[in-house]
Amino acid sequence: MGKLKTNRSAAKRFSVSKTGKVKHKKAYLRHLLSSKGRARKRQLRQPGILNAADARNTRKLVPYL
Repeated sequence: MGKLKTNRSAAKRFSVSKTGKVKHKKAYLRHLLSSKGRARKRQLRQPGILNAADARNTRKLVPYL
């Protein structure tokens, strides 16, 4: 079997934790931040974890993740 192409947009958006879970950056932290609370913004800075179904699809897009 030949090499598989990586979807470059997905490769920039996702990474893998040490335990093998797929991490992503959370949304809603780009603009209009003055109306959002301090605790909410702090929690949005933490990486999100994809659920199993989405992680499976992401691994197809980024086979060498």
